[in-house]
Amino acid sequence: MPGCIIGWAHTPFGKHEDRELEDLIVEAATAAIDDAGIAPADLDAIYVGNFGGFEKQSFPASFALNADQALRFKPATRIENACATGSAAIHQGLNDVASGRSRFVLVVGAEHMTVAPGATIGDILLNASYRKEEGETEGGFAGIFGQIADRYFQVHGNKSESLARIAAKNHLNGLENPFAQLRKDLGFEFCNAVSEKNPLVAGPLRRTDCSLVSDGAAAVVLTDTETALRGTKAIHFRAAAQVNDYLPISGRDIIAFEGCEQAWKKAHEEAGTRLDDLDVVETHDCFTIAELIEYEAMGLAPKGEGARAIDEGWVEKNGNLPVNPSGGLKSKGHPIGATGVSMHVMQSLQLMGEADGMQIPNAELAGIFNMGGAAVANYVSILERIR
Repeated sequence: MPGCIIGWAHTPFGKHEDRELEDLIVEAATAAIDDAGIAPADLDAIYVGNFGGFEKQSFPASFALNADQALRFKPATRIENACATGSAAIHQGLNDVASGRSRFVLVVGAEHMTVAPGATIGDILLNASYRKEEGETEGGFAGIFGQIADRYFQVHGNKSESLARIAAKNHLNGLENPFAQLRKDLGFEFCNAVSEKNPLVAGPLRRTDCSLVSDGAAAVVLTDTETALRGTKAIHFRAAAQVNDYLPISGRDIIAFEGCEQAWKKAHEEAGTRLDDLDVVETHDCFTIAELIEYEAMGLAPKGEGARAIDEGWVEKNGNLPVNPSGGLKSKGHPIGATGVSMHVMQSLQLMGEADGMQIPNAELAGIFNMGGAAVANYVSILERIR
């Protein structure tokens, strides 16, 4: 799929009690347009990724117009595809560019989750599940992934220590991410122990196995490759793949993440690459068990042996394939609509050599996996710098 990222922006993730959703959208949009070095009037289309439901305002696309008066009357559309909403919005922007309909497209992903009470947040997130069968799951979406962890442990043995190592890795990495919500090295021992500060949340999952409720926004500006090469920076999509699986968990092998596996396969075919070609990956660690299974689905480890990737250090920042040097959703936070866009910003920084303490030396090819629901909407991007 032709297309490049030529500008980006990222707000800090966390609890923004003094900000509203429109403030976050405007901040990210303004900064991304400026970073791209274009005039707001040059934009042809705007896509806003927002899961919604946390506040009564569920029609946020035109908030982006507030970034500059020149954006008034530009087409702006809200995109939603569960926790993969940000990547879905990027795909829509790429489609516009590829069709020739748009030369410059602004994509903003944003969410203001903490405006809702805690119990309400859990129920809202269950909208990314099959309500008919899974809507009463105790513990909300954590409960669903608790069931996935239980099932995985039944088949492959207890991997709680490996999950704790994933959590500890991502929190250590997040220390170097200025946008991360929780910049604290929690350490393996804390993450591995059940305690008053780290209680069991659902099934075998502890608090440290679960991503954070967050507010925040991220944005990118897209254009065609020819135009991008005339600018100062161009992060090219070697591949942008989407694969959807059945929504009900009962209709598939939930510990196989087959949609994730197929999305990676499709992306590598499109890019002409293999996993060994990648220098760094950002993957969707909404829960540590998800990252563990994703090691297997991406082909890093055989089925049932994903724990080796973390236990043997393959996915550490100095490992064979660093995974989530940004701290991932575990440390950075997980504002639903912003997550996929954030991942693309993180990898753009890597490829430009501008990731500072997060930087993986000589990163030339970067992969992204962003997931909606329990491996239902699966998006993989493979990115390279061409300017």
